[in-house]
Amino acid sequence: MTLARFLYGLFIVATVALLLGLPLALRSNAPSDAGIIERFVAPGPLSTAHQSLAGQCASCHTPVKGVEAKTCVSCHTGTDFGDKQSTVFHAKATQCASCHVEHQGDQGIVRMSHPALLDPKLWRQTTAPSPSGTAGPRSKAALKCSSCHSVRDKHLGLFGSDCASCHSTKSWKIADYRHPSTNSTQCVECHKAPPSHLMEHFSMVSQRAAGEKARVDQCFACHTTDSFNNIRSRGWYDHH
Repeated sequence: MTLARFLYGLFIVATVALLLGLPLALRSNAPSDAGIIERFVAPGPLSTAHQSLAGQCASCHTPVKGVEAKTCVSCHTGTDFGDKQSTVFHAKATQCASCHVEHQGDQGIVRMSHPALLDPKLWRQTTAPSPSGTAGPRSKAALKCSSCHSVRDKHLGLFGSDCASCHSTKSWKIADYRHPSTNSTQCVECHKAPPSHLMEHFSMVSQRAAGEKARVDQCFACHTTDSFNNIRSRGWYDHH
């Protein structure tokens, strides 16, 4: 190959790269004052919380290795996970990016990954070694839902702590669930009265608002099945 042909081929490649790369650079999610490299490789918008790092790839990314947990911790070292069920488990994490994904705007920064909870490589405390001699990922059956969700249990403990018997990690909604008939009178089997119904407030306000003298356990006398705020003889009512 002559030098002229080599230079001609190099010119063609450079021209094609410029024609393809220029539109991508112009449509980049990197800030306008970012360097040309940053504009070419910006894969998507940062979350609101990380906007101050836009165009500063090296602030989070380590060459060849990508995003390392120690880099995240260098900024979030003062984060207090406290004793809240929904946050305390973070203190045992060895990798952040398995759940907190950037360059997807605010949609990906807090993306819950239940499978990540089962991967011992991502946590300081691993499971006991498997028969093969290695500690491998556990099945979803090993998840204890109540360890994170019991404080927000809308069932108020009436259905126990085996959430997985009805719910899945893909969706909290139960596709096949059908509420009992609107004429059902067994509400107390699933529903508990709010604290205000167990005080003088019930006779002074709730009964008067509903125009009923029903007992606390006779939910059906005042409430409908589409919403507790839909009062049978009054319509929508919310005084809290």
